[in-house]
Amino acid sequence: MHLNEHQIKTLIAQGEGVSLEFKTCRDQLTRDVYETVCAFLNRHGGTLLLGVNDAGEIIGIAPEALDQVRKDFVTAVNNPQKLSPPTYLSIDAATVDRENMLVVYVPESSQVHRCNGRIYDRNEDGDFDITDSTSQVAHLYLRKQTNFSENRVYPRIRPGDLRADLIERCRRYVRINHKNHAWTDMDDEQLLKSAQLVQIDPETRKSGVTLAGVMLFGTDEQILQVCPPHRTDCILRRVDVDRYDDRDLIRTNLLDSYDRILAFIQKHLPDPFYLEGMERRSLRDSIFREVASNVLIHREYASGVPARLIIERGRVTTFNANRPHGFGLLDPETSVPYPKNPVLGAFFREIDRADELDSGMRKMMLYGKKYGGADPHLIEGDIFRMVISVPEFDQPAATKYGYGQGTDVEQDGAIMEP
Repeated sequence: MHLNEHQIKTLIAQGEGVSLEFKTCRDQLTRDVYETVCAFLNRHGGTLLLGVNDAGEIIGIAPEALDQVRKDFVTAVNNPQKLSPPTYLSIDAATVDRENMLVVYVPESSQVHRCNGRIYDRNEDGDFDITDSTSQVAHLYLRKQTNFSENRVYPRIRPGDLRADLIERCRRYVRINHKNHAWTDMDDEQLLKSAQLVQIDPETRKSGVTLAGVMLFGTDEQILQVCPPHRTDCILRRVDVDRYDDRDLIRTNLLDSYDRILAFIQKHLPDPFYLEGMERRSLRDSIFREVASNVLIHREYASGVPARLIIERGRVTTFNANRPHGFGLLDPETSVPYPKNPVLGAFFREIDRADELDSGMRKMMLYGKKYGGADPHLIEGDIFRMVISVPEFDQPAATKYGYGQGTDVEQDGAIMEP
């Protein structure tokens, strides 16, 4: 979420509250910055403005300290000794009244976080330590599991019941692409716990694999047991608009689901030649990689509504069940990114199947217009919809894309009719 000067001043004028906190941080970060991050993660998320005092005066961060403050913050929130479980947060630089500031948006987490071993929650008066209040801690765990269905625990499903081949596939992937990744030296159970896919039920106190863990690594039979409505229906509807020309009904784990969605897209959509600088980039794959991950990791799996991806002439539309935080068309410039399944989202990012919420949306908007000639539409509601404009195989790409004279354009094949 990139805020401009006017938006930051508007926030400051509102004053601190349950979802907004000011920190002076003129030369360095103070310890209570991380307590606030922890409290935001545990409550409903919020915005942290570094370089503003409690009175709402813009003090700024010293120019010579700006880079170090930013580096220290990123290092700390990724350090499990400071914040557990660690998290990834985007931090944006801003200049207001010629003073340097840092803006941090902290989304609500589906996990209960600790800062230096203590649990913090948030109210209108600020951050408060609830570690020694058994009832408040229990309520916090229950609220997380109720609000985020991905954390539902199935004590009868143990780590050894999951598909070891899928876990090894992910371990092998991070071993190739992230040489020093912690998962490479973990056994299956340690990896699942590290990814928050094995948790303790706050009511029964029994440990088990979560819904997210089953959806990622479960057998098809296990997935059917915990989430009977789960399916992603990919449909091609160009000639037979009343029925379909091709279809893939996907009822399997999310890793294979992701691959099959992309394969369906690659089968039925063109991939015109496009240069970004000196390198060729696949606009189609850049866009629909994000679309596929969104359909899977931002879906409300407690709902009985299946997901759909429909390819028609000139557009692709997706539908998936949603836990909305607003209604209507999203504006990438002003909308606040909200993770619907933070554990699933974090896992997909670890295996490079998804980008951060904010950057993923921006990439989709940037490449979407270049690919289809119009901005993608993302519509928030009980059913989340995406509408992506696309070219046709028989449409001249140079005309559609407006790449300018002298640009080489090619198209990669024709539709195979089923």
